[in-house]
Formats: sequence, C-alpha cells, structure tokens
Amino acid sequence: TGLYLMFYYVPSINHAYQDMRDLQFVVTFGGLIRNMHRWAAHAMVITVWLHMARVFLTGAYKKPREFNWGIGTVLLLVTLLLSFTGYLLPWDQLSIWAVTVGTNMAKYAPIAGPYTRYLMLGGHAVGDATLLRFYVMHVVGLPLVGFLLMVVHFWRVRKDGFSGGL
Repeated sequence: TGLYLMFYYVPSINHAYQDMRDLQFVVTFGGLIRNMHRWAAHAMVITVWLHMARVFLTGAYKKPREFNWGIGTVLLLVTLLLSFTGYLLPWDQLSIWAVTVGTNMAKYAPIAGPYTRYLMLGGHAVGDATLLRFYVMHVVGLPLVGFLLMVVHFWRVRKDGFSGGL
C-alpha cells in the first residue's frame, strides 16, 4: 500500500494536504488503499506489542536470548518511529501539532536534545524540511533499519533456538 501511495504524494507543504484529499476522494480506491495502509500500521504496532508481552511473560528474553531481546526492543522503537513519521505526512492540523509536541519532547532529552530536535525539524520550526525529512525516514531510513534488524533478530532466533513458549 505504501508504494501505491507514493505515486500520488509529493512531500511538500504546498502539495501534501491536497494530495491526501485527492487520494481520498478522486483516485479510484484511493481512500481504501490509504485506510488499508493506516489499518495495517495499527495492526503492526499492536502485533509487535503483543509479541513483546508474550516474550516477557514467558521469560523468553532470559539467557541465552538477552541480545535478541535488545534487538526486539529496538525493533519496537523502529515500529513506533514509523508510526510517528507517517503521522505527519497528511500535513493537516492534527499531524502538524502532534509533530510539534513530539519534537519539543525530544528537545528535553539530556545533552543531545536540542540537536536532535533541530535534526528532526531541519530547522527551528515545523516546515517543508520537516515534512521531507519525515517522509525520507518513513519511506527509506526506518524500513531499511527495520529490515536489517529483523535479519539479525531472525538469525538469532535460529542460532539460539526457540524458547519453548507457552
């Protein structure tokens, strides 16, 4: 669904909102594809949380699987960052304010906070550079990091063996 959406979306503050409106109301099955993308994203977050809960509750994170638990935790973070970066892309009031609040929260991280916020925004305020950065992170950066971490995660499951589960 994401590849399909990319054909109809331009990551620019002058086009993003209207592109989403056109996708919803003009493009054949555009609303369905966009909603499928959104529902799949929600399902992905829920599934990763449930997986982490199962691993924790069954003790599958214990020796010799501590490293894989760490990789899984980073994969959860990547999943949440995918949701966060995708949230800005429609460029409506709700997404702009959500990203403003989220990046202001990053500003208060010790030592690197202000630099992290500046890097995320591409400046001092939410704007065109922010939209482009979030788009690139959502479409290229985070999926690539997620894929590489999943390769390591699955390799470690094969190497360490399954925990036996429930």
